[in-house]
Amino acid sequence: QVQLVESGGGLVQAGGSLRLSCAASGRGYFMGWFRQAPGKERDFLGAVNGSGGRTYYADSVKGRFTISRDNAKNTVHLQMNSLKPEDTAVYYCAARSTWDAPQAQRSYQYWGQGTQVTVSS
Repeated sequence: QVQLVESGGGLVQAGGSLRLSCAASGRGYFMGWFRQAPGKERDFLGAVNGSGGRTYYADSVKGRFTISRDNAKNTVHLQMNSLKPEDTAVYYCAARSTWDAPQAQRSYQYWGQGTQVTVSS
């Protein structure tokens, strides 16, 4: 069982930045970030492989969001820049054992509890 704990959410003005972190209790997993806005389905944002050398992003956030990982600290980060009110959502990190189809939510075995991000206009 892998425990995932997100942190770093909060309230930010449009155009600002936030950096979310996800602390994992296990090593070597592929990690993904997702978000769910009120009344909407949970969406894939991006993923990173075990070494941190390979990333994959949804088109909706490509160029604004960056995923990185610090394996020494078992932590994955989501750097979010140029935030918009429509980025308001609960953000989740998740872990899986394989890399194929990194956007596939059903392949993620472990999920964090989520952290709220609110972007004001």
